Amino acid sequence: MSHRHIIAILRGITPDEAVPVCTALVDAGITLIEVPLNSPNATDSIARAVKALGERAEIGAGTVLSEEDVRAVAQAGGSFIVSPDTNEAVIAETVRLGLKSYPGVFSPSDAFKAIRTGASGLKFFPAEVLGAKGIKAMKAVLPQTLPLYAVGGANPDNFDEFFAVGCTGFGLGSYLYKPGTSVEQVSERAASAVAAYDKGTSA
Repeated sequence: MSHRHIIAILRGITPDEAVPVCTALVDAGITLIEVPLNSPNATDSIARAVKALGERAEIGAGTVLSEEDVRAVAQAGGSFIVSPDTNEAVIAETVRLGLKSYPGVFSPSDAFKAIRTGASGLKFFPAEVLGAKGIKAMKAVLPQTLPLYAVGGANPDNFDEFFAVGCTGFGLGSYLYKPGTSVEQVSERAASAVAAYDKGTSA
């Protein structure tokens, strides 16, 4: 399954909203979907989304802080783990269970700790604080083929800045969804994000 490297971050989503919102995202072309574990009944939302869309999308979890959390996500059928920090125990358990690991990093020390523990890609977070310049400086010393995601402040208006310094993709949170966002709004915003991403990757 090949994907655009856009991770939709559905913080605060409820299990009843999960399938309609995820379906809207997938129909628009966003097929990497993260349900943060500090959302209501997050593993239920993950399980429902996997059941409905598992053939068309990868559903994972964010804000994963412990090995127990990783196991709960794996049981729900999730396929990737995103953590806000570089937690080696979380990365190692993710790899052990055969899931993809995208830990949050902010410094070269974080990045190399994550790489040595087996991370599948790195989440530069918060990207708006690091900025394109900070990411560019770190990219120079990182493995060239490692996927790098800008998360926290990334949106279609600044994709180009992050693409220009070597980012592979983005995590989009409140731009796409926050509690109260309608499915129609999610569809429109997802379409805008996909259009900006496609323009950036074909440039």
